[in-house]
Amino acid sequence: MSDERVYLDHAATTPLAPAVLEAMRPFFAERGYNPSGLHAESRAARDALEEARRRVAAVLGCEPGELVFTGSGSEGANLAIKGAADGARRAARNRVVVTPIEHHAVLGAAEYLRRYRDFKVDHASVDANGAVDREAFERLLGADVAVVSVGYANNEVGTVQPLSDLADGVRASGALLHTDAVQAPGALPLDVDALGVDLLSIAAHKFYGPKGVGALYVRRGARVVPQVQGGTQEKGRRAGTENVAGIVGLAAALDLAERNRDANVAHNRALGRRLRAGLAEIDGVRFNGDPERRLANNTSVCIADVKTEGLLLQLDRAGLAVSSGSACTSASLEPSHVLLAMGIAPELAGGSLRITTGPDNRSEDMDRLLEVLGEIVPRLRAGS
Repeated sequence: MSDERVYLDHAATTPLAPAVLEAMRPFFAERGYNPSGLHAESRAARDALEEARRRVAAVLGCEPGELVFTGSGSEGANLAIKGAADGARRAARNRVVVTPIEHHAVLGAAEYLRRYRDFKVDHASVDANGAVDREAFERLLGADVAVVSVGYANNEVGTVQPLSDLADGVRASGALLHTDAVQAPGALPLDVDALGVDLLSIAAHKFYGPKGVGALYVRRGARVVPQVQGGTQEKGRRAGTENVAGIVGLAAALDLAERNRDANVAHNRALGRRLRAGLAEIDGVRFNGDPERRLANNTSVCIADVKTEGLLLQLDRAGLAVSSGSACTSASLEPSHVLLAMGIAPELAGGSLRITTGPDNRSEDMDRLLEVLGEIVPRLRAGS
């Protein structure tokens, strides 16, 4: 068996693309100036910042002025949800609607509003595949709802939500619709008008860009109160000197992701078919997520009578980097909140694996993973 490591955790983060690094390189040193100044050096930095804004806007199908650059996907989600909630207070809207399978950045922002701002929070139920129950969802909408947040594609099980179908009811209620689209670039279309969303957050490190930078789309006219004070950057919507190198990298990475989207989806879909065919041969495997409406690169399973921790440790020792779910909760031994919300029993959810592929993975990597799982699953069961 090869001694080379195989990386299969692209939903957690992706390696920085060489072309993206090259685009960023000048802004770490000779062009690394503050874009807020009036001198030539600052103007050059500001020109690069605004060119990056135009490039991102072109992919999202929005106006450059509708974009706010942030420090992460989590910051973007917090700005969207808290900012929209604060902005709706004067209209007597004091309720937030989320799904129970959202990333913890979304759930945490909603819980903050409940605990510290006296908002009510409702959770729209999902079915066994992680898809939003549309009828139950629409029953939660009303004139007192400030903001609704539904993830475009779930980061753990890969289910893609029908945002455009859900958007009509949200719009009719007068609330704002945010989507955590962190997993979508390079995998799904991102046109904000087609999706019907008012707010959309992304993070560069999920699509071969740098860590520590994200973007939030805010539809023109949507009232979103800033959550970071102290400066007039980003048209007063997010104080703090912009990370020009990171933003240039985000724009370059998003360009690449969109340009290569069809090829990458086809590549990942072929790997997924091979992987799932092999996993189906292992006794006690349950596939998670919608079988059709799903991210092409995501394969999520629960394996009966084994524990996730043992699986991950054994796979890591064999040179395979795999996860159980969100990297933000990887240290927790508790079953995933996503799987539990989908109705999966805690004892089965305690043996989950999330395998997420990328363009550098090959069919041989799937064979190697299957071979190792075929050896360690019986061993772990015997040891338990």
